[in-house]
Amino acid sequence: MSGIGSQVQTGLDKINWLFVSTVLIPTSLAILYYGFTASDIYISESRFIIRSPQKAAQSGILGSLKQEAGFARSVEDTYSVHDFILSRDAMYALNHQLDIRQSYSQSTIDFLNRFPQFGMHDSFEDFHEYYQKYVTVDADSKTSISVLRVKAFNAQQAKKMNEKLLNMSEGLINKLNDRARSDLLSYASNEVLKAQDKARTASLAVSAYRGQQSVFDPEKQSAIQLQQIARLQDELIAVNAQIAQVQTITPDNPQIPVLKKRAHSLQDDIAKESAKVTSTSSASLSTKASGFEKLNLEKAFAEKQLASAMTALENARTEAQRQQLYLERLAQPSLPDVALEPKRFKSIFTMFLMSLVIFGILTLFVSAVREHKD
Repeated sequence: MSGIGSQVQTGLDKINWLFVSTVLIPTSLAILYYGFTASDIYISESRFIIRSPQKAAQSGILGSLKQEAGFARSVEDTYSVHDFILSRDAMYALNHQLDIRQSYSQSTIDFLNRFPQFGMHDSFEDFHEYYQKYVTVDADSKTSISVLRVKAFNAQQAKKMNEKLLNMSEGLINKLNDRARSDLLSYASNEVLKAQDKARTASLAVSAYRGQQSVFDPEKQSAIQLQQIARLQDELIAVNAQIAQVQTITPDNPQIPVLKKRAHSLQDDIAKESAKVTSTSSASLSTKASGFEKLNLEKAFAEKQLASAMTALENARTEAQRQQLYLERLAQPSLPDVALEPKRFKSIFTMFLMSLVIFGILTLFVSAVREHKD
């Protein structure tokens, strides 16, 4: 018996325990887990792109082509959709509709993939962290095409989750469109109301000024007054000519005083009529014209503002009838017919290679320590 024991001891001494602990045991565990324990993971994939109407004109052939197409890529809104898909709100909605928390917590799922995973608690926040491992969305910076991947332990479950996430993303886009339309129409309508108030106020101010100053249109009234002055001046010229003629022929003619009196009367009338137009008093048309022109200019400006606001409102209504953003599906959610993960042979081989690397490093380290002691 002692001989057998010594042989066993000798055999144990010859075993390279470092190789066993760093290579054989990890590789064996990997074979046991990936070969017999790890649950199949199905991946549903879909592709989409967020587009928006061309907002700014661009020069050149490229700009013309984009304008003819009628839409452009919307990078900012793409990232908004990505954030929503990975958000707690999206996860909560999925859980409400499909009870995904229960689906990922089934006892048939292996212990490393089942929720809650090692180090996690059965809480909402930990499930959100777990959710982000099984739902991913990436975008190509060149094409702006987004790829949504959903991992589940059932092919139908993966497809349903992917479809629901796309539907919710489209709902988010529609909500953003509705908000944009509402804000656009509300702002344009408010501007129209403000312009209408200004135009109404300006019109009332002109009417009030006409009533207070007893004037309708100083410019037109001045033209009438000037015509009257011109007529009086023509008549004065004719009377003066007649006086000169009578004085030449019959200096003692009794009509001369009458004609002179008529000439003085015409001069007084001309002075009065001219004062109505050009004097510095508040009753003159020139003085009234300055205030009237100011109010009339404000009225004209208010009417132009109103016309511009009405045009902007019509444009806003036209723009609101178009959908501002589009979530265009390029590939519908797929129904996987085979589990893509875990990659069993690749994972086992990777574990074996990593174990060999670790074994080699530790062997060199042990050899260096022994040489140092010697």
